Amino acid sequence: MKAKRKPMERGAAGRQAKPVERRVLVVDVGGTNVKVRLSGSEAVHKIPSGRKMTAEGMVSAVLGLSRKWKYDAVSIGYPGMVYRNRPVVEPMNLAPGWVGFDFPRAFQRPVMILNDAAMQALGSYRGGKMLFLGLGTGLGSAAIWDGVLEPMELAHLHYRKGRTFEDYLGLRGLERLGKRKWREAVADVVARLKKAFGVDEVVLGGGQAKLLKEPPPGARLGDNANAFAGGFSLWKTAQSNIFPR
Repeated sequence: MKAKRKPMERGAAGRQAKPVERRVLVVDVGGTNVKVRLSGSEAVHKIPSGRKMTAEGMVSAVLGLSRKWKYDAVSIGYPGMVYRNRPVVEPMNLAPGWVGFDFPRAFQRPVMILNDAAMQALGSYRGGKMLFLGLGTGLGSAAIWDGVLEPMELAHLHYRKGRTFEDYLGLRGLERLGKRKWREAVADVVARLKKAFGVDEVVLGGGQAKLLKEPPPGARLGDNANAFAGGFSLWKTAQSNIFPR
């Protein structure tokens, strides 16, 4: 007598059970630290970076950290320009060797790469037109217009006195100006860019955002955890809104 086939598992409403979500490793590469988090975990692990950190060194350190973890895919937030899932400009605050590096081969898994500010912007988005500024070692920037993500490169545009936006809002600006004048510069830049781009709000993220006593008018503070939320969502969001074809 033939054994009866077991029925397909179904949910409470009689529908087929949802497939198990893939586990994603998010790597947020910064000029001071590389931050790593696995989906399903709240733990954030830091690896010191700096001007001697190469792409190969980053991957080696992350693989060493995560050797006992199980994950199916990797999202990388990269501190520089990314086009069609590849870095196209070497990072300003790290060692060279990132452009042309084969990240999927190194990780032996599918990899999505997005500008780090764009990844944090994706995790910070609430709707409408939003400009994101990442106040970190440098200055990251991205915008989302009605759900469409647009990575930007505002950091090295001229601002004042022969210096750039990054020279004022990045770590060098903080160290040169001191907290009070740095906060004034942040408020001035937020007002200028909000008006120039006609956005509904400006979100301020990055490691230095916590030094603001309160966000300037028209802005709100983000959270560094939003970078991980953006990295996880990369594998759920329609790629047409992220990577140009």
